[in-house]
Amino acid sequence: MHLLLVNPNTRDALTRQLVEQMAPGLPMPLAGITAAFGESYIASEVSYVVGAHAVLDGWQRHVAEHGVPAAVLVACFGDPGVWALRELAGVPVIGLAEAAMQEASAHGPFSIVTGGAAWGPMLQRLARGLGMAQLQAVNTVDLSGDQLAADPVRGTALLQQAVDHAGNADAVRAIVLGGAALGGFARQLRVPDGCALLDSIEAGARWLRRIAAQSDRSPAVDLEAQ
Repeated sequence: MHLLLVNPNTRDALTRQLVEQMAPGLPMPLAGITAAFGESYIASEVSYVVGAHAVLDGWQRHVAEHGVPAAVLVACFGDPGVWALRELAGVPVIGLAEAAMQEASAHGPFSIVTGGAAWGPMLQRLARGLGMAQLQAVNTVDLSGDQLAADPVRGTALLQQAVDHAGNADAVRAIVLGGAALGGFARQLRVPDGCALLDSIEAGARWLRRIAAQSDRSPAVDLEAQ
């Protein structure tokens, strides 16, 4: 048995980075695949729809070569293609946004901080579809997630401003830092006392560990070709 991470954008380097971040501690191998078409960074309605198509295409190609995985994580904070893949795959499927929002809602009312202004309404819509009524606000910065990651000093400063703004709301008990490219930033950010800061990548890794622990232990497949 193995687990599968699907990157809906076309950046192989990000796929490798995510697998390296999430694989330690998993009880079975984690394969990573990258979208064969689409955009290098998803930040619009158009690129979101194309990314969803690429997720389904990637799933079919992977299964044809390596068999059905135990579970799938769609590694985009916005979850393109997740619901369609659930219908198709017949195995547990989740995206970074849903995994993180599930954890955040356990703390109470929460807000999201992420990169790219276009994600504001898109994430609000996703939260409504998931029934996440405890989402208070989506706080975006002007730079996209990949731009923030390319300039860590400036990125940390901008994200801290957004976290400070989100934390000013009295009701907020958790803040989600959302973005496949933003791994590690959460360790540099401060939050108010009594408020949890959740990294969407770490939330996705925790989901994979839970699902893997529930799966039957079988001999690992050979993933050397990936």
